[in-house]
Amino acid sequence: MQRSAIAVGAVVAVAGAAAVAFTLPSLAGTEEPGGSKAASAPGGLSPELLSAMKRDLGLNSEQAATRLARSEWAGGVSATLAAQTGEDFGGAWLASDGTTLKVAVTDSDAASAVKAAGAVPVLVKRSESELDALKTKLDAAAADVEGLTGWYVDVPTNKVVLVAQPGEKSEALAAARRAGVSTEALTVKISDAQPKPLFDVRGADPYFINIGGGQARCSIGFSVTTGFVTAGHCGEEGTATTGFNNEAQGTVEFSVFPGNADMGFVAVNDDWTPRPVVNDFNGNELPVAGNTEAPVGAAICRSGSTTGTFCGTVLAKNQTVQYPEGTVTGLTRTDVCAEGGDSGGPWLSGDQAQGVTSGGSGDCTVGGETFFQPLNEILAAQNLTLVTSEGEGGAEATTPPPAEEGEEASECDALPVQRDGTITRAGQNQAQPNGGAYRARAGTHTACLDAPDGADFDLVLQKANNRGQFRTVAQSTGTGDKTLTFTGRSGTYRYVVVATSGTGAYSLGFNVQ
Repeated sequence: MQRSAIAVGAVVAVAGAAAVAFTLPSLAGTEEPGGSKAASAPGGLSPELLSAMKRDLGLNSEQAATRLARSEWAGGVSATLAAQTGEDFGGAWLASDGTTLKVAVTDSDAASAVKAAGAVPVLVKRSESELDALKTKLDAAAADVEGLTGWYVDVPTNKVVLVAQPGEKSEALAAARRAGVSTEALTVKISDAQPKPLFDVRGADPYFINIGGGQARCSIGFSVTTGFVTAGHCGEEGTATTGFNNEAQGTVEFSVFPGNADMGFVAVNDDWTPRPVVNDFNGNELPVAGNTEAPVGAAICRSGSTTGTFCGTVLAKNQTVQYPEGTVTGLTRTDVCAEGGDSGGPWLSGDQAQGVTSGGSGDCTVGGETFFQPLNEILAAQNLTLVTSEGEGGAEATTPPPAEEGEEASECDALPVQRDGTITRAGQNQAQPNGGAYRARAGTHTACLDAPDGADFDLVLQKANNRGQFRTVAQSTGTGDKTLTFTGRSGTYRYVVVATSGTGAYSLGFNVQ
């Protein structure tokens, strides 16, 4: 049997429609979509995506290309500055012009690092880790409170925001008091929107699952090497899926909803081939080149099987949403519309994969807000590898073997965050950066330790749990210098250099991508 191709990835544009990026598999026995057009506009921006950005964001070709390029740059710089400034990091966002990167810090000494990176420092009172801790308190105290539809960290205002329905401000303030969140660190936003997951119980493209005795439709998210990622509410673990052509497709191997995510993974059978593209339903395929996370304020687009493609802006990250089915944490909020059946479909900033549609309010006639589950969280949770147009992307957590003794560790110097230290007795250890920790988005941590000659220093990466306790997530041991890479979810991390034997000065370089 001819293998059908799962084409998932970048964003597409269909005039007058909204959608989640999804590339339809081709029917067995029909022509594969490989001959479809893949035209590009200035800056490598596809004309279909450019059309959607013009329509929804009012940008011309040059402005759209500039914003997307700046967004990708800002994503990498933000991750590096988060590691470099450690616990002083207060979050990052693109200003309303779409090009100015602002980075909040709690210490004026950290501002020089921000300026050196080409960003604008903003001195704030609370670090991002402190804001996340306040938001976590709300997760416990405000869950299932009637009249509240969500809450999130708002880095530009350096506060947490509680979203309440009209007439429910007192309930919001009461929930904040129970959580121990002061009014000085809180904003209450009034909105009559009532978010819901975006699946439809009706027969249509592109793939189907059985839910509650009926058939629900969702949109494929992004291709991974063994299947595709999608929303967790699009099927429980063990649920069989059917493709758009009514042929058996695969099985839901992983699903989280509600709770700390809305993420799922479908392993496909041998009749389906994951591909790094998105079908725009107009004869074009758009590539997925990577998964660099875009910052707050970035332009973003989504496509889906119900409505086509729409674009907008990232408004906030780390949002908790109260759905009728339960509370979901860690979502990203946008001003892009979506409708039933778009759930699970992909979001992109240019050709960089961002996440899969979870739910929202409104529709693509009157507009609305839509939330997506960050993609890198799904990849890290299941050690999945994103399929990209430039080769399989970083998803699996790996620890390369240590360098041979005497080998030059030139890669250490190339990493953007550099820290030096000295250990004076065997058995001692030191935490970096500077005895503290750093806040990181979901992504790949890369580190290199240049140890002193004759000593055995181990390199350990640790992540804090929700009680502030650190646990080891990756380590590199043995003799000689050390290298380490690890792909993980967002959170607070630190490196620990452990002197197994010997003493002396060491150099540590690291980065987060």
